[in-house]
Order: sequence, then C-alpha cells, then structure tokens
Amino acid sequence: MKLSQAQLNQFNDEGYLVVKGALAESDLDPVIHEYEAYIDRRARELLAAGKISQLYEEAPFNRRLALICHENAEIYPELDIMYLRGKVSFDFLRNDNLLDVVEGLVGPEIICSPIQHIRPKLPAGLTPSGSDAHVAPWHQDAGVTWADADPYFILTVWIPFAKATPENGCLQIIPRTHGQGLLQHHSQPGVGTTIVDEAMPAGAVVTLPMQKGSILLMNKEIPHRSTPNVSDAIRWSADLRYQKTGTPTGRPFYPDFVVRSRANPAAVLTDHAAWDRLWAEALEKGKGIRAHRWQ
Repeated sequence: MKLSQAQLNQFNDEGYLVVKGALAESDLDPVIHEYEAYIDRRARELLAAGKISQLYEEAPFNRRLALICHENAEIYPELDIMYLRGKVSFDFLRNDNLLDVVEGLVGPEIICSPIQHIRPKLPAGLTPSGSDAHVAPWHQDAGVTWADADPYFILTVWIPFAKATPENGCLQIIPRTHGQGLLQHHSQPGVGTTIVDEAMPAGAVVTLPMQKGSILLMNKEIPHRSTPNVSDAIRWSADLRYQKTGTPTGRPFYPDFVVRSRANPAAVLTDHAAWDRLWAEALEKGKGIRAHRWQ
C-alpha cells in the first residue's frame, strides 16, 4: 500500500496518520508465532525449576504471558526486540508492506533506527517492579533522542499485534502540535521521560483505538502517551522508527541499519546473524550510557 496525496496531506497537517489495513495477518502472525515459541520454551524452563505451577499452554497469546507473570515475571524483561533478537522480528523490520507506507514519508533510502521495541503491556499490577515502561507519560519522541538528531525527520511507526483499546492501553495524542520544536522534558523516577507541566501544549486529546493490521504514523514532535492496561489481557505492539539513510538517529551507541535502498539495494542488511551480533556488542559496550538527554 502506498500513501495517497490525501493521506500525506493529513499527516503533514495533523502530525499523525492511522493507515487502516496496511498490514495483513500474514505480515504480523509470524512475529506472534516467534514470541509464542519463545514464551513456551521459557515457561517450560520455569516449570522445571519449580518457579511456576503450570504452563498455561491453553491460554491465548494475549493472556498466557500475563498468567505466567502472575506467578513469576522472570520472562518479562527478556522480550524487547533488542534482547530477544529473533530472526522473524528482524525480517519484519524490513517488511515490504510496511516499508511501502514508510517510503511515502521518508523517501526511498531508509534506515531502521535502533529505537525499536516490541511491547507486551501487561495488565496493571503484574509488572516486576510495580511500574511499567510500556505505560508512557506525555512525551515527544524527539525528547528521547540525543540532540544530534534534532534537525532531522524521524518517523514513528506504531503497530498493534491485536486490537488496541482504551481498556488495554492504546495511545493518546495531541494533534497539530508539531512544528514547535522540542518541548522541555524531565525524567521522573518510576514514570520516565515526560513533558514538564508548564510546557504541555494546549489542544484536544485524541484517543486512538486501533485494529490489528492498522499502523500509526507519527511526527516525532507530536506529544503522546499510552494509558494503563486495565483489562485482563496483554496489549502487544511494535514501536519502530524509520528515517533517511545517513541521518543521525539520536542513539549513536546502538546499531541502525539500511532496510530499503532504491539506489543501492545491496546496502540493505539481510543477515540476521550480523544484526544479532551488532546488538549484542552494542548492549555490552553501551552499559551505563544515558540514552535519554534529560536529567
């Protein structure tokens, strides 16, 4: 799917765009199956170690991890994309249907930023620390990069792997607030990087429930947040960034890589083992680096 001129205009005017039906189940389900297999393997290890009472293998994908974490949350910190580093997830970052949409805003030479997440938002109260990094306060994505990326366009792409609703913690945004530049943020313990109260822009808050297969495109200056999950199921989603090849990502200590190049297709990284190695080395070398700029 390629974006129409009307969709491009809406993105430029509003600072965001929901593209319905951009992805098929055949695009998303392989990632789900990869995570199902990992969770199943780890659940069997936990059961063998006496850390959980049962496998919960009859539970659906959006419930099983929650049931496991109710007994033992050891698996939970292992699931973000840079830690699990599955081949299917790596391939998804280069998904053609996804990149056809992205190309309409970024252009034909595209890198995937290292700011990339697969987020299993647990029901409230089940996270290991009592707080949840997947419940994000009001912030701009421009606010969670280093300053070297400030002059450059970075596209946020948010993808639910199942229905995202107000009950399970969908996103809220304030449209038409881009173009003002970076707002003042600060870092709050237990909350994260958030816009300071006096810098919050005026404007109506829009809640964005989304269906599986839809994707949200967002300007990095649009304030947004995700709300708590008050359902009994997990809200699974991917949170990705794409930008023009050669531009700084604001995370120079983590690996970006080329996902599409019309000028030089050979530049695209297709080697999963190489990507896996890049992340493993970067995570080791990057210990102690402050990823966000705000104190």
